[in-house]
Amino acid sequence: MRAVVVSHPGGLDALQVTTVAMPEPQPGWVRIKVKAFGVNESEVTTRKGESDPEVTYPRIPGIEAVGVVDQADEDSGLRPGQQVATMMGGMGRSFDGSYAQYVSVPAGQVIPFETDLPWEVAGALPEMFQTAYGSLAMGLGLKAGQTLLIRGGTSTVGLSAATIAKDLGATVLATTRSPNRAGELRDAGVDHPLVDNGTITDQVRELMPEGVDAALELVGCSVLADTFRTVRRHGTVCFTGALAGQWTLPDFTPFMIPGGVRLTAYAGQASDLPAEMFQQQLQAIAAGRLKVPVAKVYHGLEQVRAAQADVETGTTPGKHVVLLDD
Repeated sequence: MRAVVVSHPGGLDALQVTTVAMPEPQPGWVRIKVKAFGVNESEVTTRKGESDPEVTYPRIPGIEAVGVVDQADEDSGLRPGQQVATMMGGMGRSFDGSYAQYVSVPAGQVIPFETDLPWEVAGALPEMFQTAYGSLAMGLGLKAGQTLLIRGGTSTVGLSAATIAKDLGATVLATTRSPNRAGELRDAGVDHPLVDNGTITDQVRELMPEGVDAALELVGCSVLADTFRTVRRHGTVCFTGALAGQWTLPDFTPFMIPGGVRLTAYAGQASDLPAEMFQQQLQAIAAGRLKVPVAKVYHGLEQVRAAQADVETGTTPGKHVVLLDD
């Protein structure tokens, strides 16, 4: 089969399209014929050699994919030709991932679905929706009628979280560093776009004097203290990402957390996104209730370099998806 292989860390030229052996699924694993996959910042990190020691080389990157079952154990409940999604769980890191015509993954991280949506739309969803849904459901326990602040709203996870939260019935505030991108937030269903200059507490408290019920932190520890101050007493902050690059707090003390405000985190796996919930999301997209922030679709493995280059520049908002036409 054809695949993109990173033999050693490097620049975009480290992404080499080559012919490799077809993966043979071990017991309890499923082989998937890949139809589309999203390109993510973590894969750029893997290509550069900046991932944790879990990643070894040579490696086929790719932490998510959609496609059809090619081979599966009879007791897996999966059948050849069935539409499936997969993500995370060491995929593209400790074992070969989705930048290929076929990928083999543990059956436990395979989500079956049925949809008539184009593969490039389905391919944008797995990691993005799993992270957004897990953050809202497990991290925050968000409920209809509550208020949600998304710090880092124009990221793919931020935009997805906004659409899911609005479909749930929440009031959504979300941030962008650029006033020109406020329209993107409104298009995703955000009720109150906010321009983030590093401190947004006053803006949030002007809209919600008691503070928001929940805050999804995607920017990172550089703004976490300010995010704390936007949340009401007995509200919750969920730390999910660090788009600004700061994952830790120097000289952290628990007393920096305002009294009564809860702090949690989310870094889940495919199993956190139930198949029925993924199916509901696909149906909501087909019905027009949820919007998928697709930035660009690339055709064929030869376009992976271009996709990673666009992800690195960050100039085009939304998900970058590679579609395999063969």
